[in-house]
Amino acid sequence: MAAGTSGHRQRIGIFGGTFDPVHVGHLVAALEARQALQLDRVLLVVAGDPWQKTDLRPVTPAEDRFAVVAATVEGIDGLEASRLEIDRSGPSYTADTVRQLAAAHPGAELFLVVGDDVAAELSTWQRVEEVVGAVTLVIVQRGGVSPVPDPVGWAVRRVGIPALEISSSDLRERLATGRNVHFLVPEAAIRCIVSRNLYASGR
Repeated sequence: MAAGTSGHRQRIGIFGGTFDPVHVGHLVAALEARQALQLDRVLLVVAGDPWQKTDLRPVTPAEDRFAVVAATVEGIDGLEASRLEIDRSGPSYTADTVRQLAAAHPGAELFLVVGDDVAAELSTWQRVEEVVGAVTLVIVQRGGVSPVPDPVGWAVRRVGIPALEISSSDLRERLATGRNVHFLVPEAAIRCIVSRNLYASGR
């Protein structure tokens, strides 16, 4: 039954991140979560102001990161780029995103998709208590990595993915120094990165 028809509760995945840049590991996680949990769609929510990172390193402008994610997911069934956190002023807090999506989609089931590294740091989030009861937490577990314990108080589901040792920081360095990123970054993303002259050496 199609999403939004009578008797069907939408199942929406929320996969937030800086996506600086997006890579194939992100896509694998989003698609595996969608299939395993029968989600109608997974939103790749691009952080407008990723407050936990901006004090640590320069972050590529949000509009550029969104453009790359949008180009990447175009034509991929069930994956959508979301600019909710870009269009909202101030730091990007998941609590605000969850509240906004719940208001926009009454009755929908919300699934917050996170990596095991993020799952271990949920206690550092702002107003995390507002998120706990509003979503099902989906922990993406990479093969060969010891699972983190279920965070206390959350409804938790786990989704396994192959062990993909890909990091956005390594990709930024590769792009800055002209090294190969093919098959690590989707081709559509690479084309968008080149067209916008992102991550070039000296940028």
